[in-house]
Amino acid sequence: MPVRSVNSAMAILVAGNFLAILSDVVIKWQAGDVALFQFVLVRLLFTLVLLLPFLALVDRSQLFRGSRIHLVRAHVGLFGIICMVIALASLPLATANALFYAAPVLVMVLGMGFFGEPARLRTMVPVVAGFVGILVIVRPDELGWASLSALGLALALAVNALLVRKLPTGQSTVHTLLLTHVFMLPVALILAIREGAGFDSGLLLPAAGSAVFILGYNVSVIVAYRRVEAGQVTSAEYTGLIWAIVLGWLWFSEIPDPWFYVGSALIVVPMLVQAAFGSRRQPGLVDGGFPAGKG
Repeated sequence: MPVRSVNSAMAILVAGNFLAILSDVVIKWQAGDVALFQFVLVRLLFTLVLLLPFLALVDRSQLFRGSRIHLVRAHVGLFGIICMVIALASLPLATANALFYAAPVLVMVLGMGFFGEPARLRTMVPVVAGFVGILVIVRPDELGWASLSALGLALALAVNALLVRKLPTGQSTVHTLLLTHVFMLPVALILAIREGAGFDSGLLLPAAGSAVFILGYNVSVIVAYRRVEAGQVTSAEYTGLIWAIVLGWLWFSEIPDPWFYVGSALIVVPMLVQAAFGSRRQPGLVDGGFPAGKG
């Protein structure tokens, strides 16, 4: 489905981020009880199985077109997945996601530095205000390995978001996801073998559930970013933090303090204002997104 406007792209991202948080919930439930690399490998295999029914959408005559950029994005994404599992195993759901959502800010910075995207006030204010809102909610007072892992995911998401525009023109979403995950397999398999853990059948259901949810997220962000400038819609990514607060409270009894409401206003209000002024279509500006990594 083509993205017709900034508003529709933002709506797609809101729904996609909900799916990503559901994946985070599944991972957090079991992250401390299974072998890390084995879980990553099994989830990767489930994702490939989910893509099989859509092979008709893959251009087999040019199956490996753009392999270099797919290879880079695959390993950046694999690094991000590993960082994400480590962070969720040790941090509260909302805290981890607050650090994950530094990614849109990094997209803006990297986009201006490497792709010459304009630093418009209208697009920068929601992103900066959203990041300030995150800091108000979380107020991190130390930076341990878990927090660094969360920031590692944020960096991976930002890099892959900007690299999407380098993908071959006209290549389908399924084709993109298939090559990304196939190129992840060798390194993921090597890491799982070196980990040396016996096979754990208990990780099959969580890995399958996470794969379903994150695949839905990956599709939503590819669709949203393909035709809309990154800075126009990155503020919608922050709604995932709100989903994390709600689901963290429901499933893990993580109750936000009063600062949450101040931070939430800084995140949501600028996003709504941006949507009101950004409904005019912005065709062909960006091919960016956050596929293959988050969640």
